[in-house]
Amino acid sequence: MDLSERKIGILKAVIDDYIMTGLPIGSRTISKKNGFELSSATIRNEMADLEELGFLEQPHTSAGRIPSQKAYRFYVDRLMKVVKLSPVEAERIKSYFQEKMSEVGQVMEKAAKVLSDTTHHISMVLKPQLKKSVIKKIQLVKITEKKAILLVVTDAGLVTDTVIVVPEGITPDYLEMISNMLTDKLQYKTLEEAEKDLTGYICENARDGSEFITEVVKAIENSVEPIGEKGIVLSGTQNIIDYPDYMSVEKAKNFLTVLETKDMLYEMMKKATQLEFSVTIGQENEVKELYDMSVVTATYKIGGQSLGSFGVIGPTRMDYAKVISILGYVSHSLNSILASFIEKED
Repeated sequence: MDLSERKIGILKAVIDDYIMTGLPIGSRTISKKNGFELSSATIRNEMADLEELGFLEQPHTSAGRIPSQKAYRFYVDRLMKVVKLSPVEAERIKSYFQEKMSEVGQVMEKAAKVLSDTTHHISMVLKPQLKKSVIKKIQLVKITEKKAILLVVTDAGLVTDTVIVVPEGITPDYLEMISNMLTDKLQYKTLEEAEKDLTGYICENARDGSEFITEVVKAIENSVEPIGEKGIVLSGTQNIIDYPDYMSVEKAKNFLTVLETKDMLYEMMKKATQLEFSVTIGQENEVKELYDMSVVTATYKIGGQSLGSFGVIGPTRMDYAKVISILGYVSHSLNSILASFIEKED
């Protein structure tokens, strides 16, 4: 059933008020708003219809109504208007990134901090997913008699470096030969695409007894996605205390466990990297511990390609329009900063 314009107007007014106050909204509150030339009784009847249609809920018999998760989805898809941040708000975000930063990790931590501070929600930032970047060059550089640095340079302008042990008798010329051989084999492939070639290369060289090359190949794989690491930066976990109307003590414990282990968040944010923006509300979330929450994400780009995502977790009663505006501005800031890293690398 399509909602009438009158029902849509009342629904939007209920959602806007509830986002702002967190209190159930009664028909009298709506009737006093500008633009509603309707009696309290008429609005009450319309709200009863909206409740029957699943858009509103009545937490207590004598209380007003609150939006359902269905209502928030309708609001985000049909009613929400995203506006630009004010100059003051934009300047505040800029101030977080004015500190000189030389590492991508520092930028990710700063992004998480600004998100949690400006939205007052829990923020999460997925570190660059280098498997999606394209290999430009692989280089082994001997630094001592027994150690070398493995450099993996991608089109994203990022360099991963890993120290590996060099067997006795390995010369710089031999390292250069291996570097050229691996570059020729893997250049112009994404690190994800190169995995099968690397695995085959291990098998092939293991038969030949070339243990050092096998170790180099394994180091390439591990330098891109370190074993046991989950590249998620979190900030603002203390903001959970601002959601008492959404969480029981037991739910809060389960939710904090998800934040602590990061595994489910990591998989969720990897999927989010495929979408420029995403809003998942309540039970739309795949993680059951987030069934009472909403997750809003955006992506950042390095070298023109989406290599990571970031976003916030908050109550379904969050101010979606403001959160999306903030994420859009932070995305622009991150893209600019990471682009400058590429220029320095070039």
